[in-house]
Amino acid sequence: MTVSAVAAAAASSNVSALPHAEPAHAQRDTRPLRLITCGSVDDGKSTLIGRLLWDTKAVKEDQAATLHRDSGKQNDLGLPDFALLLDGLQAEREQGITIDVAYRYFATDKRSFIVADTPGHEQYTRNMATGASTADLAILLVDARVGMLEQTRRHATIASLMGIKQFVLAVNKIDLTGYDRARFDQISHEFRELALSLGVRQITAIPVSALKGENVVYDGKTSMPWYDGPTLVEVLELATVRSAQTVGFRLPVQRVSRPGESFRGYQGTVAGGSVKPGDSVVILPSGMVANVTKIVTFDLVRNAAVAGDAITLVLDRQVDVSRGDMIVSIDSQPQTGLSFDAQLVALQSDGIQPGKRYWLKSGSRRQRVTIEPASQLDLKSGKWNPAKSLPMNAIGKVHLSFDEQAIFDSYEQNRTTGAFILIDPDTNNTVAGGMITGKRSSLSGIHTEDSRVILSLPADLADQILASELFASRREEIELRRVNAGRAAEIFDGIDG
Repeated sequence: MTVSAVAAAAASSNVSALPHAEPAHAQRDTRPLRLITCGSVDDGKSTLIGRLLWDTKAVKEDQAATLHRDSGKQNDLGLPDFALLLDGLQAEREQGITIDVAYRYFATDKRSFIVADTPGHEQYTRNMATGASTADLAILLVDARVGMLEQTRRHATIASLMGIKQFVLAVNKIDLTGYDRARFDQISHEFRELALSLGVRQITAIPVSALKGENVVYDGKTSMPWYDGPTLVEVLELATVRSAQTVGFRLPVQRVSRPGESFRGYQGTVAGGSVKPGDSVVILPSGMVANVTKIVTFDLVRNAAVAGDAITLVLDRQVDVSRGDMIVSIDSQPQTGLSFDAQLVALQSDGIQPGKRYWLKSGSRRQRVTIEPASQLDLKSGKWNPAKSLPMNAIGKVHLSFDEQAIFDSYEQNRTTGAFILIDPDTNNTVAGGMITGKRSSLSGIHTEDSRVILSLPADLADQILASELFASRREEIELRRVNAGRAAEIFDGIDG
């Protein structure tokens, strides 16, 4: 079954018709849907979103007047250049391309939306990745005359790596092919095969003329009687916002607040789960345990806090906490370790060099890390080929090796605590964006560095060994690292296995 058939089946079942009146501003019970447009250059991304804003009455009268003025000579349809609603930089208007990510808000009478129009040029792939990092849905545009290109595949892959599971394939400029149904079915089938290989199964394909507005907000049945699926806006209205990820409480500490001798609080934005007074928490990487006594915001004391809340957490005892530490729920902790596996996108011309030490920044924590490339995705074949380095715009699998204990969830479990950027220490440029796929397996909690043996042990046991006479005579040969009891159990389970 082709994607168009899937879309048609969906349309005939649950998709309701969109009223074409100006949106009513009634209170909505859904969160805004965040979406991106992506695809290769000149596929019509800015025009599509401009048309969407125009037909949903999101363009104010003064904006419309400016748009008509800036468009100069109008096209054969007597319409302004809708892309100018998104392309605001002078360089974008001069070259007729998108360079930076443009965010716009619009609404229908059923829900509200935040759209990110991302650039199609290969050299601005990093900006597309930025837009995808917070999106719930991706609209991937393809020029019906040209079909899918390497950049189309790159953007689809990056979007899927960023955790986007809902895709709309907009086969644009279908009017320039004479509304060729066979061409639409061919592109839809090709994209469906790519999406399935990326693990994406929520796919809707729509033939679109962004300039004429066909199948954007209003249907194009007059020109395309063979298509009976939903319009773009109907699909968006039925899309789901990404559900809260099922991990325990996470608070990356950004600042320690000490306004006076009687108050010590730990400030940050909750990155996952929830917390309330009385909950037991663990401070990582030290493994110290404490209880929450108070949750404070800028104007009140809270009974609870959830993901997205900026809070100050007060604990029941004095513990050593600093910026970059993470306060987590005691019964659902992230992974800690010195080695992790990840996938990343190289964003600078120098690419990623094996063995080079970079700064890795995740939340408020910054650490030294060494990158070992393992493989690179071939965008044409979809295969992962062995790689010793990663050039610009390459999508690769890598091993991360840290100097100190790192703290992560997998990106699939938590987008905030599972994502990172790499910074070149020589230039301070961001050279890659990445996602943790899992902890790299190790044989045990015992390993060597140079001539020293390193033991990872529970804190109380480590203190006993440090105080023993036996250890004193071999102090230069052995290093002890304190870990919490849960982590120690993982280590010794590994030894038994």
